[in-house]
Amino acid sequence: MASSSLSVVLLLCLAAAVSAQLSPTFYDSSCPGALSTIKSAVDAAVSSNPRMGASLLRLHFHDCFVQGCDASVLLSGNEQNAGGNAGSLLGMDLIQKIKDLVEAACDNNKRTLIVSCADILAVAARDSVVALGGPSWTVQLGRRDSTTASVTLANNDLPPSSLDVAGLNTRFAAKGFSSIDMVALSGAHTVGRAQCKNFRNRLYNEANIDPDYAAKLKANCPQPTGSGDSNLAQLDDTPTPVNADSFDNGYFVNLQLNKGLLHSDQVLYTVGAGGATENIVDSFAANPETFWNAFASAMVKMGNLSPLTGSQGMVRRTCSSTKAN
Repeated sequence: MASSSLSVVLLLCLAAAVSAQLSPTFYDSSCPGALSTIKSAVDAAVSSNPRMGASLLRLHFHDCFVQGCDASVLLSGNEQNAGGNAGSLLGMDLIQKIKDLVEAACDNNKRTLIVSCADILAVAARDSVVALGGPSWTVQLGRRDSTTASVTLANNDLPPSSLDVAGLNTRFAAKGFSSIDMVALSGAHTVGRAQCKNFRNRLYNEANIDPDYAAKLKANCPQPTGSGDSNLAQLDDTPTPVNADSFDNGYFVNLQLNKGLLHSDQVLYTVGAGGATENIVDSFAANPETFWNAFASAMVKMGNLSPLTGSQGMVRRTCSSTKAN
């Protein structure tokens, strides 16, 4: 027992030492215009297409949950072909555009690459949430980009929409998240869209779904597999399109009304199932600030997942490739 406890302490110390190498001021000297350049590009993209905000947030999540926050999700192939990613990742071209803008803003004549794709993903996710009306948080910086990606790890680590609460807690706990963190991060579904193929089974086979909501969804998501698979529905069903792209606590209110789009959404609020997540949902639904604070805290924790620092990895010129040019 003593040796096991010592091992846990050593692992925690090692994780703290790695994250301590990150700093919010990492680029203050080498590229002082980096953060403002990222923010301007994200603001413009989200203003033009609000859905892009949810896409950039999702990219950061799908990056950090596999190998840590190392931009491995941006490497062509591999993780992009995983079950939870195939045909659904958006925003990668925008990240490359931002990368080019940032390196130009560093004004170093391109002799040395300064800002990692992983850091751009982390900052863009934060700026996207702010652009959609949500909370801000301090992003630690200094991550480096991986030289590898793994479709196997992506399939094993990314939580599919079919999971129940126990499965969700297991996947998130493996990354160091509490149940509160897990529910708060699920609240990212207050923005964005999901494909019919990911909610069809819930729509036609689960009873805990509001009948009027189900009828609306069925009009755009036929029951036969392969029919309308890529048709989209808002993750947060709200009366107006504006609210659907606002980062608010409407997602949790909808769960209370049995209007969770994905199975993994509604299981967070299955009254009578004896799960602790109902109380968390009630808390977030009652108070937007409580949700915002929990979400920001969980995002900081997520951004610190296994970063590459120092001489580890590389700083990629092209976010989708490890080639030098």
